[in-house]
Amino acid sequence: MKRISFYVALTAISAALAGCGGGFNGELVGVPDRPNWSQQEPYGTVFVNQGTFTIGQGDQDVFFNANQQAKTVSVKAFYMDDAEISNNEYRQFVFWVRDSLAHTIMGNVIEDDYGKEYIDWKMVLDWTDPAVLDELEELYFPENEQIFGRFEVDVRKLNFVYKYFDLRAAADNRDPDRPRAEFIRTETVNVYPDTLVWARDFTFSYNEPQAQNYFSHPAYDDYPAVGVSWEQATAFCHWRTQLFNSYRNSKGLSKQGDFRLPTEFEWEYAARGGHSSSPYPWGGPYIKNDKGCLIANFKPGRGNYTDDGGFYTVKTYSYNPNDYGIYNMAGNVSEWTSTAYDESAYSTVHDLNPDYKYEATEEDDIVMRRKVIRGGSWKDVGYLIQTGTRSHEYQDSTKSYIGFRCVMDFLGRDLRDF
Repeated sequence: MKRISFYVALTAISAALAGCGGGFNGELVGVPDRPNWSQQEPYGTVFVNQGTFTIGQGDQDVFFNANQQAKTVSVKAFYMDDAEISNNEYRQFVFWVRDSLAHTIMGNVIEDDYGKEYIDWKMVLDWTDPAVLDELEELYFPENEQIFGRFEVDVRKLNFVYKYFDLRAAADNRDPDRPRAEFIRTETVNVYPDTLVWARDFTFSYNEPQAQNYFSHPAYDDYPAVGVSWEQATAFCHWRTQLFNSYRNSKGLSKQGDFRLPTEFEWEYAARGGHSSSPYPWGGPYIKNDKGCLIANFKPGRGNYTDDGGFYTVKTYSYNPNDYGIYNMAGNVSEWTSTAYDESAYSTVHDLNPDYKYEATEEDDIVMRRKVIRGGSWKDVGYLIQTGTRSHEYQDSTKSYIGFRCVMDFLGRDLRDF
């Protein structure tokens, strides 16, 4: 009786499989009608192909830090911004947060079929309309904090909230019944850059005009954004991902990878521009070209800040790019990476797409909040703008000489696969 029942069940299963075969003729051919795929190169980025190189100092370790030992590693392909994020690009983020708050206050939202509300971006905000200003009164500085009665948005209220899935914590989990919600993190970040860094960073130095104008005035639109913490730069990457993929979704296109800060190993690989042992992105051991001109924005000599054509920062597309087509990987502003700073990291990281990551919280010791910065800046000497030189800063700190650029993972092996 049991054998007959088993035979009947097996026959029923076979019949069901034959009925849902969809014309496969019993062959393994994969799921049909999958979307066509060709990765779009994000605007303002260049493709950096996968490769292997030797990380570490390409010249004498003058400070004897011993924190950048030579090691051969391989890096997966990615897209990288060909220039640092500019003031005007970062301002797009700030204005998006400002406008989203304004739309929410004014009730400019739409509801989808599932009852979820979204901002109706088709609604136009007229920031010169007195009626609009009255309705958005809560966004502005109170009267006792106004200067000459000017209505100015209270930048302390420009907070961006985002969620992400903690893949590393989930991967380390061994409990299959643990709720997925326990690995979802929520971050709230004030997005307005710290413009006071210009007055704070240098004692007995007159830089107040920079503090007043550097982020807000159109004269500096194409200069690199500074006064941005690692946390703000990370929030910018999440917002940029949301902006990019929301548009693709509206056009029926497949989602692409996420924007993020580069690891320090990706940063160094891209900075070298294919010159594996050169101390500088342009391939040579010197900081002047054959005409005797300085070819990066840094602090030459004993403080001749103007000798390289700059004073503070310069425009993001200044000087010549390296052989990958990337600008200012040496000097101008130091750049945040996603990598946590540890002096001995090179001896412990994997040689396959290496990284050293730690998500520090307010409860962690301050030493755990250090993040690697690379590239040197307009106020640094030549040693600090070398491709192999490491430095660090605390993730919640802001400086007038630290900016950032983004990368996006390439989903595949090589461009030739398409």
